[in-house]
Parts: sequence; C-alpha cells; structure tokens
Amino acid sequence: MDKFFYPVILFLLLTAQAYAFEFSIEHPQNLGQISSNNNEDLCEVAKNTERYLNLYTDDHFAVHAGQISSDNFTVERVKNTLAFICKINEEDSQTDRPSRLNNTTYLSQNFDFYRWTPDKAYANSIATKSTNTNKMRMLNNIPTKKILLTKYYTKLLNGSSVQTQKYSQALYALPFDEKNLTLKQAEQNKSQLNRYKYTRQQIISGLLVKNNLAKPLIWLSEEALHDVLLQGTGVLNVNGKVRYFNVHRNNGIAYDYTMGKREQPRYWYFIETPEIMGYGYNQQSKIAIKPQVTFAGNVADLGLGKLIMVSYPIKNSETKSSKDFKTVSRLGILADQGGAFDNNLFQLDLLVDSYRGWTDYHQANKHLPDYTRAWILLLKE
Repeated sequence: MDKFFYPVILFLLLTAQAYAFEFSIEHPQNLGQISSNNNEDLCEVAKNTERYLNLYTDDHFAVHAGQISSDNFTVERVKNTLAFICKINEEDSQTDRPSRLNNTTYLSQNFDFYRWTPDKAYANSIATKSTNTNKMRMLNNIPTKKILLTKYYTKLLNGSSVQTQKYSQALYALPFDEKNLTLKQAEQNKSQLNRYKYTRQQIISGLLVKNNLAKPLIWLSEEALHDVLLQGTGVLNVNGKVRYFNVHRNNGIAYDYTMGKREQPRYWYFIETPEIMGYGYNQQSKIAIKPQVTFAGNVADLGLGKLIMVSYPIKNSETKSSKDFKTVSRLGILADQGGAFDNNLFQLDLLVDSYRGWTDYHQANKHLPDYTRAWILLLKE
C-alpha cells in the first residue's frame, strides 16, 4: 500500500475510536441514596492522590486532564475537586452533622456531572477474540448507557517464609541484575535484563530459583500465585504476622483480555509494602488506597484522580418483595490501574475488600451489579 494513505487511515481509525464513547455534561436523575461510604477513607485517598498530582507532574502517563476530555477537564480542576472533598468532610466531622457528601442534592449543586457512555465497539471487538464464554457474555451485554463494573480485592492468604510442598511458588523481588536500576534505566537496558526474558509459565517451572536470578520474598501455593498476579496485592499471614505484597514491575508482556488467569504469560515481580497501594510511577511514589472508595481504570486516557460516581439499583431489604429495588450511588477516586485497562473505556474496577476466596467475596458483593451508570464529577467553577 502507498505510504501516502497511512496518515489518512490512522486519522480515520482514531476518529472512529473517538466517537465510540462519550463524556457529556448531564443533570443526573434518580441518584437515590448515597451508599454508606466511609468518607474518612474517601478523603484519605483524595489527599494521597492530590499529593501525587502535585509531586509527579512529569508523569505524563497519568498526570493530565484526560486524553478523552474537553477543555472543561483540567488537572487544576481535578485537584480542586479532591481538596473540596476533604474540606467538606472535615467541616461536617467537626460540627457532627450528617455528611454533605452523602447528600445527592448537595452534590448536584456543587459538582458538574459528566456522563460516561462506554466504548461498546472496543468491548465487542475483545469479545469476539475471547475463549472465555462468561467474559464474552459480559462484554457483549454492556448496555449503551452503562459501563461494566467489575470488582477487585486483595487476596487473604497463608504463606511460608520457606519453600514447602504446599507453598511451592514464590513472589519474587526484582531480579538481581535490576535491583539498583531506576525504571528509566531498566527500560533503556531491557534487552539485557532477566525481567523481560521469561513468561509466567517459565517462572512457575522454577527457572528463577534454580538459576539464582531473583530473591523469593515469600512462598505460597500455585493457585494463590495466580490470584495474587491477577489482583495485584496479597495480604499474607506468615507465622501469625500480616504482611502486604504489591506488584512492582512486570515482564513487559501485555495482559491479554481474552485469556484466563492461568494462561496469561504476563508476570509481575513484587515488593513488600506497609499497606495496600494503588497507582504510582515507581514503587516509592505509589498511592495508598482504601477499599470501597477506590476505582482502578484506564488512567492513561482518563487521567489520575478523577472523582467518579456510579449509580445502580439493588434489592430493597426494607421490603419483603424480591422485585422491589431501590437506587443507590457511591463515590470513589480513580487511583489505581491494571493491564486490563489498556485502551479500555468501557469498564471500572471497584476495590471492595480483602477475602480468602470466591465464596466469601461473592457473599459480600453479590448485591453489586455488573453494569452501572457512571459520571466523572468536577467541582463547579
């Protein structure tokens, strides 16, 4: 094909993608009740995220108004929104009055609501490639006016400080040849570094420990390893002590949305942390996050720190009828990301809590929907 046509085709592709989703200002109707957010936690995540926006202005991946946004979206306006959340929370706490952050009328008066219409075209394109029937169904069924709301959690696990038959797989620190390199230095030397050489399956086979290429931080079962690699954080009980482990750097292989967790070649190296951590350019800069008030999403396109409201119907526990529903809404902050969100503008992931496994996770979150209305909120100017 003649090279003359390349820019034209690229423009058409970008234009098609640009109109696959939308963020438009809206006066929302029927927001119902605000879910019982812990507004102290919401404020803490807001402060931590605002601090990141102030300190790491050179992180062009995350610190921007949003690649998909209009002129109404600015980093300064996002920071003002986060600061306002804490101001209101502190004022209400000091006067011991009901939180205005739980008052939908107050929120409507003080924030502009930008309705998020999902990128169904991209979701459908992923669905056609997926071999997971449940994932295909979820992606194909995204409503025109709602986004996909998934949930993630920190995995509660038992572990061992030494390798055993039961705890046969390690969470590894960065390989020894990268231990003292910054992320930028590592990127410049990636062809020579062990981190980029091996898939998840090769590492599970024991290659790293056999060749003394990386330090095992902790040992756990193979099933637990796959779960932690998927969730990004492990909360481990080791000899009666709770320890936190968070993803650090990966092997450079992209997450494949069409694959199950065991088939993913993507692999993460870990680091021990004092608490649950979200987004960060490097390990030292990561944002401390809290359950129920943190969203993971497409930070690259949306921009870090967006205040987001989701709204959905749930069964009304105050009545006996199983057909009686009420609308609830909740606030959270975009302070985390993941490989599944590359080019993904149809989904958010809510950090729910810490669980042992599917049974207790499902029992605690079965009332939450798969799809929800969603808005980005910005403080009115």
